[in-house]
Amino acid sequence: MKHSQAPTSRRTPAHALLRRAVAGALALTLALGGPAWAQVRLPSLGESGSDELSVSAERHLGEQIMRDVRRDPEYLDDPVLLEYLQSIWGPLVQAARQRGNISPDLEASYPFEAFLVRDRSVNAFALPGGYVGVHLALINLTASADELASVLAHELSHITQRHIARSISVNQRQSLVALAGLILGVLAARSNPDAAQAAIMGGQAAAAQGQLAFSRDMEREADRIGQAVMRGAGFAPSGMASMFERLQQANRLNDSGAYPYLRSHPLTSERIAEAQARLGTDPAQAGNSRPEHTLMRARARVLMETTAQAWQRLQDFDRTQADSGDDRLAALYTSVLASVQLRDFARAVPAFAAGERLVAAGPPQPRRAREWGLLGVELAVAQGDAAAAEKRLRALPADASRPRVLLAGQSALLSSDAALLKRRCESLQSWTSDHPGDALAWSELSSCAERQGQKLRAVRAHAEARAALGDWAGAIDRLHAGQRLARSGAGQDFIESSVIDARLRQLEAQRRALMEESRGRGGQREPAQ
Repeated sequence: MKHSQAPTSRRTPAHALLRRAVAGALALTLALGGPAWAQVRLPSLGESGSDELSVSAERHLGEQIMRDVRRDPEYLDDPVLLEYLQSIWGPLVQAARQRGNISPDLEASYPFEAFLVRDRSVNAFALPGGYVGVHLALINLTASADELASVLAHELSHITQRHIARSISVNQRQSLVALAGLILGVLAARSNPDAAQAAIMGGQAAAAQGQLAFSRDMEREADRIGQAVMRGAGFAPSGMASMFERLQQANRLNDSGAYPYLRSHPLTSERIAEAQARLGTDPAQAGNSRPEHTLMRARARVLMETTAQAWQRLQDFDRTQADSGDDRLAALYTSVLASVQLRDFARAVPAFAAGERLVAAGPPQPRRAREWGLLGVELAVAQGDAAAAEKRLRALPADASRPRVLLAGQSALLSSDAALLKRRCESLQSWTSDHPGDALAWSELSSCAERQGQKLRAVRAHAEARAALGDWAGAIDRLHAGQRLARSGAGQDFIESSVIDARLRQLEAQRRALMEESRGRGGQREPAQ
C-alpha cells in the first residue's frame, strides 16, 4: 500500500527541536490545562466568550492549518490504518450528533476529520475547525479499540464544546491570526531549522500555546461528555479509565518527554477516579469488539518508524511470541510489514504464509481475516507480482472500501491486461468523483490514465492530487501544463480540456480570494504553495 513517506535522513539536534516545536504548534492544545492556566473559568456556551471566535472563523483557521499539515512529511495517509481509525471515529461523531452535542452550525461547517501523524511520541490533539490528529505511537500504546475510542471521544468533545473558542478572550482575537501565522511559519521552516530555532528561542511558540490554554474544567468536561459519547457509540466507557491508567503507568516508567499527551491532558488521580465513578453500578458494557485491533497496533508500530535499523529490529517480532493466538499473529504482521518496508521479501513471504495458516486455523473472525488479506495484497504489489495480488484481491470481500480500491488500482498497474486496467481506472474515476479530496486516489488515477495514453486526464488528475494536498500553486502549474498540451494538439480530448479550463479558473479565484483576505488582515504571508 502506498502512503506518504517520511525522510530517513539522520535528524540533527536542531531538527529534533523543530519537530517538538511543530508538534507543539500544531496541537494548539499542548501544555493546556497546566498550572499556569488552571484558574481559567469555564464559560457556558451561551456566554459572550463563545462568540469571540465564530464558527466560520474557526473553520477557516482549521482549513488554513490543514493545507500545510497535509503536505508535511509527518502527515500520514495510510489507507488501511486510516480506515481503521475512521471506523472508530465515525460512530463517535454519529453518537455526538444523536446526543445533540453537534449544533446545526457546527454540522454545517466542520468536516469532523481525524488524521494520522507519523510520530513516536504518544499524543493526540484537536485543531480548530473540527480536525483531530492522532500520533501512531498512541495507537500502538492502546490495548483495545475502547481505549483508542476514549482518546478520540475526548478530543471530539473539545471540538463539540468549542473549547478553543471558549478559551479566547476579547483581547486575544487579533492574536489568533498571529497564532495561525506562527503555526504555518514553523511548518514552512522545516527546511530551515536555524530560522525555526530562532523563532522558538524567542518564545513565540510558548506564547502561542498559552493563548489557547484549556482549563482543567474544560478537560473534565471533555472527559465527562467523551465518556457518554463512547457509550452511545457502543464502546465500553471503562476504556477511558483504563487508558488513563495505561498512560499514567507508561509515564512513570519513562518520563523522557515522549508522552506529550500527559502534559497537555494532566492525568490526576482525581480525573481517573471520576472516570471510574461515572461507570456507576450498571453492568459492564461489553464494548465494541475489534479483533483486528492488535493488527492495527502492529501496523502503527511499523509505520511510525523511519529507519532501516528500526525495521530490522521489528522483523524479529515473530521470533519473540508463542506459536498461536492474537499476539503471535500481530508479531507476524509486524515482521511482514517491516520486511516490506525493507524490500526483504525473502523474509516477508514465509512470515506471511505462517500468519495465513494461523488465520485459517483460528476461529472465524472476518475483520481480522480481511486485514491479513489486505496485507497479502500489499506484499504482492510490493513484489511486483500482479498475479498473486489479483488472486488475493479475489479472496477479499467485494466491498468498495478505500484500501481495496487503491490496492486494486496498484495491482492493475502491474498487469499487462488492458481490459483490467480500464476497469480499475473507471473504478478510480468513480471513487474520485465521490471523494474529490483523496490525493492518493487522484495520483493513482493519473498513473492509470498515463498508462492508457490519456495524457490530458493524467495531467488533470495529477493537478487534483496537488490541490487535495493544499498545494494550489502546484495544481495551477499542472493545469497550465494541461492547457499547453491541449493547444499543442497532443491531447485531443475536448471534455478534459474544458474541465481543465474551468478548474483552473476556480483554483485561481480561490487563491486570489485567500491572498486578498490575508492582506485584509494585515498578514504578510502568502497562502499555502
